[in-house]
Amino acid sequence: MRLSLRFILPLALTLAAIAYAVIPLVDRFTLQWFVRDLDIRTSLIANTIQDPLGDLVREGSRTKVMRFFDRIMLDERLFAVGFCDPSRRMIYKTAVFPASITCAGEDRDALVSESRLVNLQRGPIHVAIHRVESEGTAYGYLMLVHDMSFVQRRSDDTKKYIFYLFAAIGGIVSLVTVVIAEISWRGWVAGLKAVIRGEAFGRGETEVPLRELRPVARDLQALIRDLESERRARDESQINWSADTLRAILRNDLKGEEVLIVSNREPYIHMRRNERIEVQRPASGLVTALEPVMRACSGTWIAHGSGNADRETADSTDHVMVPPERPAYRIRRVWLSKEEESGYYYGFSNSGLWPLCHIAHTRPIFRTSDWNAYVTVNRRFADTVVREAKTADPIVLVQDYHFALLPRMIRERLPEATVITFWHIPWPNAEAFGICPWREAIIDGILGSSILGFHTQFHCNNFIDAVDHYVEARIDRETYTISYGGDQTAVRRYPISIEWPLNSKTMQKPLGECRADVRKRNGLAADTAIGIGVDRLDYTKGILERFLAVERFLELEPEWIGKFVFIQIAAPSRSSIDEYQNYDARVRALARRINDKFSNKHHEPILLKIEHYDPDDVYEYYRASELCFVSSLHDGMNLVAKEFVASRDDERGVLLLSQFTGASRELPEALIVNPYNVDQCAGALKAALTMPPAEQRDRMRSMRGLIQEFNVYRWAGRMLLDASQMRMRSRLFARVDRGRKPVPLRSV
Repeated sequence: MRLSLRFILPLALTLAAIAYAVIPLVDRFTLQWFVRDLDIRTSLIANTIQDPLGDLVREGSRTKVMRFFDRIMLDERLFAVGFCDPSRRMIYKTAVFPASITCAGEDRDALVSESRLVNLQRGPIHVAIHRVESEGTAYGYLMLVHDMSFVQRRSDDTKKYIFYLFAAIGGIVSLVTVVIAEISWRGWVAGLKAVIRGEAFGRGETEVPLRELRPVARDLQALIRDLESERRARDESQINWSADTLRAILRNDLKGEEVLIVSNREPYIHMRRNERIEVQRPASGLVTALEPVMRACSGTWIAHGSGNADRETADSTDHVMVPPERPAYRIRRVWLSKEEESGYYYGFSNSGLWPLCHIAHTRPIFRTSDWNAYVTVNRRFADTVVREAKTADPIVLVQDYHFALLPRMIRERLPEATVITFWHIPWPNAEAFGICPWREAIIDGILGSSILGFHTQFHCNNFIDAVDHYVEARIDRETYTISYGGDQTAVRRYPISIEWPLNSKTMQKPLGECRADVRKRNGLAADTAIGIGVDRLDYTKGILERFLAVERFLELEPEWIGKFVFIQIAAPSRSSIDEYQNYDARVRALARRINDKFSNKHHEPILLKIEHYDPDDVYEYYRASELCFVSSLHDGMNLVAKEFVASRDDERGVLLLSQFTGASRELPEALIVNPYNVDQCAGALKAALTMPPAEQRDRMRSMRGLIQEFNVYRWAGRMLLDASQMRMRSRLFARVDRGRKPVPLRSV
C-alpha cells in the first residue's frame, strides 16, 4: 500500500494543479466559443430577414417594422433589435434597446459586419451590426443585441463538470496505477524466482500475464480505432484546409518527413518552339490536383520527362526547380526510350488498362511485349525512388494506373517506407477486371501499398471484390483493410478536388471583361449565349454525345439558332493510338455536319478548338459562359466540373454533369444527366439556358461551399494524416514486439 501511495499522492497533487490552471482557460475559451456562435447566429438572422426588412423599410411603415421586430424578438436570447439608415442614424429600435449603443463602426465606409461585447449594469451583452442591402445597394444597418447572461451560467456548469471530470480521472488513474504497480511487482518477484531456479526471462510464469491480457489488448485497439475516427471527423470539420495546413501536418504530425510523388505526367513540360523554349502545363486532372499540394510540401516529383526540351532544362542530376516563376519544389525526370514509352504508356497503360477500367465500349488490347515494357518502366521508377529517398522511411505518393507494380517494388527495396497509392480512374467490377491476363500480378503490386485510395466507395468495393476473386488474402470489410503477404493495405475513399481559392490571374479579371473578350475573340455578338466543354480528346469524355445533344437541342428549340454557341476545347491526347486517331476524325466530322446543318450568317453553333490551352485562358472561358457541359461516359472524378464552379465567384452559370462521374456524387445541385440519353441532355441544355438567376445562385452557392470545404488540401491532408497515424502505430507495435523478445541471462 505504501508503494502505491508514492504514485497516488504526486498524481493527485498534479491533477489538482492542472485543474486550477485549466479553469481560467475554460472561462476564456467558453466565452470565445459563444461569441463565435453568436456571430454566426446573427449573420444567419441578418441574411434571412434582409429581403423582407428591405421591403418594410422602403414602405416606410413604422408600425409594420416594429411588428416585424417583435416577431424576431420571440427568440429567447435576442435582447433587442435596432435599425439605422445609411448615415448611421437610429430610426427603429425595440423598447429595451440600450440607449448607449449606436450604429457607429470603426470604419464607417467599409463596414459590412461587426460584433462586440458591451458590459451594462444588467450584465454583458453581444452587439452585432450588419449592413443590409438589396441588389448591391445598402439601405441601412441592422443591429442585433443578445443577452450574454447565460454564458456565466454555462461557465459555472462547466467548472463543476471539470471538477467531476478531474475527480473521476484521478480515481481511475489511481486505480490503474495501483493495479499496474501490483502487476509489475509480482512480475519482478516472478522473474527473481525464475533466476533463482535458473530459468530465463520470458519463460514460464512471466509470460502468463501477457497471454491473459491479449484479449483486452485487442478490445483496446478496436476502441482506439473508433476514438481516432471520431476525433478525426470532428477535427477535420474544424480545420481550415490550405497550403499552410498541409505544411503544419508535415511539421507536426509527420515531423518534416520526406514526401515523394511519382506520376507518369510531369506538372511542367519544356517544349522547344524554333529558338524559344516554352513551359506548358498539361491538361490533366492529376496535375491540377497535385501541383498545389507539391507547392505546399516542397518535396520531389518524379515523372517521365516527355518534353523535347526537358533534357536541356534539367541539371546534371536530371532535376529542375518549378514553378518557373517562383520555384517551390523540384521535378526528377526519368528518361524512357521511344520503344519503352510505346509499350508501357501507349501500349499496356492506355490501350489495355485505360479502356478496361473505363468500360467505355472500347476493347482493351493486351500484348506480352507491352506488359514487359510496363514491368521494366515500373522497375526503373522504383530504382529512381530509392535513389531520391534521403531516408529509409519516406512517404511515397504513387499516382495512377501507370504504376500498378511500383508499390510492391518500393516495398521490397524500402520496407519501412509508407506508400500511398491513389488510383485516379475507376476500378471495374471483378468480372471485367478478370479480362486482364496479368490480373494477379497487378493486384500483388498494388497491395504493396500502405494506403490505397479511390475517388468513390463504389471503386473501393470493386477493388476489394477483385482481391477476393483472384488472390489469397484476408479481407476485413468492416475496417476496409487487406492482409496480404505479411503486409496490411488500408483501402480508403479520398474524393479528389482542386485548389481553393483558384490560383489564377484570370480570377482577378472582372467577369464582364471576360465575357466581352471571349465573344470578341470568337466573333460572337455580345448577347450570344455560350456553353463550354473542356476535355482531353478522349473517347471516355463523351464529346460525340455532347455534340449530338447540342444538335437535338437546336432541332427542338430552333429559336436558339444563332443565339447559342457551344465552344469545345479539346487538348490532343495519345494521338499515336489508332483509337484516338479515329476518335479525333469522328469528332471533327460530327462538328462539321452539325455546323453545316445549323450555321447562319452570325456564327456556327459549335466551335471546336483542338489545341492546348493555358489554364488561365480556360478559366476565362468558364467565367464567360452561361453553362458548362461535362458528359463523360465513365470517369473517376472529373475536375473540370469543380474548376467551373470554383471560377464562378459571381454565383451564376449552370453545370450539366454526367451521372457517370465521381463529381456527380458530390455536386447533386448540378443538372445530372445520362450522356447516352440525347433527349434528356437536350432538355437539360434548355433548362440551363432558361434557369432564373436566383436558382442559379442557390445551386452555385451550395456547390462552391462544398468545394471550398473539401478542397485539394483536405484531400492530400487526409491521406497524410492517415499515413501519420499508420506510421505511429507501426512504430509503436515494433517497440512492443522488441520488448516481448526473450532477454538472455548474462553470466555472472
